[in-house]
Amino acid sequence: MEALFIGQTYIDITFVTDHFPTGDEKAVAKEYAVSFGGNAVSAAFCCAKLGIVPDLLTSLANDWLSRMFLDMAAKYGISIHPRMVREASLSFVMPNNGKRAILRCRDDHYLHPVPPLDITGCRALHLDGHQADAAIYYAKLCRERGILTSLDGGGIRSNTLELLEFIDVAVCSERLCEQLRVSPEELCQLLQEKGCRIGGVTLGERGLVWYDESGIIRTMPALAVPPHEVKDTNGAGDIFHGAYIYSYLSAPERPWVDHFLFARAASAHSVRFLGIESSLPTLDDIENAMRLYKEAA
Repeated sequence: MEALFIGQTYIDITFVTDHFPTGDEKAVAKEYAVSFGGNAVSAAFCCAKLGIVPDLLTSLANDWLSRMFLDMAAKYGISIHPRMVREASLSFVMPNNGKRAILRCRDDHYLHPVPPLDITGCRALHLDGHQADAAIYYAKLCRERGILTSLDGGGIRSNTLELLEFIDVAVCSERLCEQLRVSPEELCQLLQEKGCRIGGVTLGERGLVWYDESGIIRTMPALAVPPHEVKDTNGAGDIFHGAYIYSYLSAPERPWVDHFLFARAASAHSVRFLGIESSLPTLDDIENAMRLYKEAA
């Protein structure tokens, strides 16, 4: 096991339409994609696509949607450690002018306790806060063993503030700032107080507010993808996380600014495609994004 990702699996149905039907209406979407979804799950697939295949502890049901997901994971060589639920979870995603609306159908009532895994050889743990009991258990265990711990702080979960005390790299969303009623800079200060040695807040097209071991809070502008090329921003943050974990595992001696610049280009590439699987970059895609797109003003 080179890395362990822990999260909640979704099957994403992404569709493009000019009109969403209500009442007794019908409509036909112009385009659609079916893919795996979920924050840490999508990050795991990104890391695998780039060349380092992690293990994934995630929700799974005994139904056809979960069997479809297992087929997807097998394609990428990802070892799945299931946490059983009664029904698979679904997301319906509607991109619209650089934003996206999401309707989730989620079963997160796990039928069994946290499974004990052999993490021998593991070099990084990435969490999205789902499976709160598993997240805190493995974050503590990895911290004890000197394994890098990473958190996608997309929103407040039941034990987020406690979990942060065992996280080395915390990259959060602007939504978490809104929930805590703090600015991105204030959230970075909170992350520092919790002991996160690397932290940041993603702001979409406005870039990243972040700090490294120096403690200096700074801004990394986003890459300016032309608006007419932006097709679907859903999953761009998840791909950012998966890409910086890959970059760290590939070259842990490099500074975190390099890992984040790599992840920024991966995220910029991703918004040009519909559905998360189509959005996953290769190393060549990331190199091309670095070359083609300049920093936003």
